[in-house]
Amino acid sequence: MKRSSWVSSLLLILIVASCGPSHKVTSSWVSPEARTSPKKYTSIFIAVLTQNQSAKNIIEEDLAKAARARGYKAIKSSEVFAPNFTKDQADKAVILAKVKELGCDAILTSALVDKQSETRYVPGTVTYAPYAGYGGYGFGGYYGYAYPAMYGSPGYYTTEKTYFIETNLFDVASEKMIYSVQSQAYDPSTITAFSRDYCEVITQQFTKDLKAR
Repeated sequence: MKRSSWVSSLLLILIVASCGPSHKVTSSWVSPEARTSPKKYTSIFIAVLTQNQSAKNIIEEDLAKAARARGYKAIKSSEVFAPNFTKDQADKAVILAKVKELGCDAILTSALVDKQSETRYVPGTVTYAPYAGYGGYGFGGYYGYAYPAMYGSPGYYTTEKTYFIETNLFDVASEKMIYSVQSQAYDPSTITAFSRDYCEVITQQFTKDLKAR
């Protein structure tokens, strides 16, 4: 294998090995009522509670797609209420009345409950590589061009952010919380990447805990 191909393969292995899940569930809770007398839901009202309208639209759309893929009717809050309806603390009775009017029997909310930042120093790296010269890696080529090379990169500081998200499911008729999931996102690169990972992890957890009811 050529040296350049070998180096490329090694870098790919290191990158894959260093990648871990960017979003994971830390805990979940199911109400006693949902455990003993599970209710069949058909239509879910989805509300991402954030003032970042772009993030709200992206995450609500991904959650709606995941719900619809499992046979639920999904209605996004961004389609019904003005962007600042949570900021203005719209009357709960008005919101519930609208949700019932739309025929939804469950409400799914998602909210960022905390964010932590950590700055750490990443030390520089130094890699040694022998210089082969024009004659390849044999003695003849090395003898005339013995210039070993040192490759490296300087150290640097990086700030990593951890986001703590709470996702809750409410029964519209009783207004009771029937399910809750707490999860963490580690330094997501973009809101699109975060939304994709978040929806995948949350959907899997819902299916696991509620048996896809």
